[in-house]
Amino acid sequence: MKSMFRRAALVVGLPLALLTVPVAAAEPPIKVGVLHSLSGTMAISETTLKDTVLMLIEQQNAKGGLLGRQLEPVVVDPASDWPMFAERARQLLSQDKVDVVFGCWTSVSRKSVLPVFEELNGILFYPVQYEGEESSRNVFYTGAAPNQQAIPAVDYLRDELGVERWMLVGTDYVYPRTTNKILQAYLKSNGVAEGDVREVYTPFGHSDWQSIVADIKRFAAAGKKTGVISTVNGDANVPFYKELSNQGIAPEDIPVIAFSVGEEELSGLDAEPLVGHLAAWNYFMSVDTPRNDEFVESWLDYIDDDARVTNDPMEAHYIGFNMWAQAVEKAGTTETDAVIDALVGVAVPNLTGGYSAMMPNHHITKPVLIGEIQDDGQFQVVWRTPGLVLGDAWSDYLPESKQIIADWREPLRCGNYNVKTGSCSGQNVE
Repeated sequence: MKSMFRRAALVVGLPLALLTVPVAAAEPPIKVGVLHSLSGTMAISETTLKDTVLMLIEQQNAKGGLLGRQLEPVVVDPASDWPMFAERARQLLSQDKVDVVFGCWTSVSRKSVLPVFEELNGILFYPVQYEGEESSRNVFYTGAAPNQQAIPAVDYLRDELGVERWMLVGTDYVYPRTTNKILQAYLKSNGVAEGDVREVYTPFGHSDWQSIVADIKRFAAAGKKTGVISTVNGDANVPFYKELSNQGIAPEDIPVIAFSVGEEELSGLDAEPLVGHLAAWNYFMSVDTPRNDEFVESWLDYIDDDARVTNDPMEAHYIGFNMWAQAVEKAGTTETDAVIDALVGVAVPNLTGGYSAMMPNHHITKPVLIGEIQDDGQFQVVWRTPGLVLGDAWSDYLPESKQIIADWREPLRCGNYNVKTGSCSGQNVE
């Protein structure tokens, strides 16, 4: 708006003939949709991701935008309401005419919007760990698949800490249930007896953890080293960890490894009750690399608050945004089909060291890190994979999935191709 006023001021007093000379119209902006909950139970996690995308847009505009055009964010609030996610996604694609969307956190929100993106042929970058068992042509999964988080976490507890019994505690929705189904199959394939694995689920926002934590203690009393795999999501983590501390569950006795607790969730808590417990991610703020130092500094400067933190889904948006920008430049257009095709094979720097690449199954390569919670709310990395791990869209441990692959290149162009029958089936068929 200011630049428009400046242009108007410059022409005041010029001869009429000069004012009638045609001027090339400014290129329209490239619209970027932001689909994250800014209210409700998931706002604790998702508001930061909205701010991350806005920062990345501002940085890209400072570099000249893309294709000579500026980027314009379009932010909506689905308010932690899963049907509302679908409504807001339709609004972004049909009314606002965005060229790409960065958004969602829970798998139920992603499942809600998936038919909309496939129907309207939009592009969604999904930045959070999820349960796998999906590959859509219209979605790019920059968070971890189970083999990039859950499976390595189990391996760490078993091989490094000697865990033999497993309590799987999660919020009651698709991500925890499907992830734990995969973990059940994986543990069974590694000789773990059925009686040494137990699952417990609670609703979103659950606050009364006394009986569940007591049950964890009873389960661990069998004499075998017991570990807890936590897929508890959102603000229910606060009373969960407090109750663990209240009942004297120490990490050296019963370690808890979480898949949905990061720096952002810890930033508003007294971290003392959590010290020594673990989390499995693909990024931690404490990672010491020049690129991460630059990212953290940029974030703190942008948000103007030195107490704020960075976390794994933020890095996933950083990777996804830069992949999308590179694909747009490569395609020379923001047209959906061209950008989708251009994205496969794109590689950009991640924040932990090295480059992450977008693979034909629309998942990326990532390192896996295990971090131990410190009293300042940060994580000390105690283990990491020696290299990058390719996200597996379909689990090798589920009978119905182990023969399924995803490859969106020619000639397959299929998200669920059965290598045994040679057929492509389901909704993920182009």
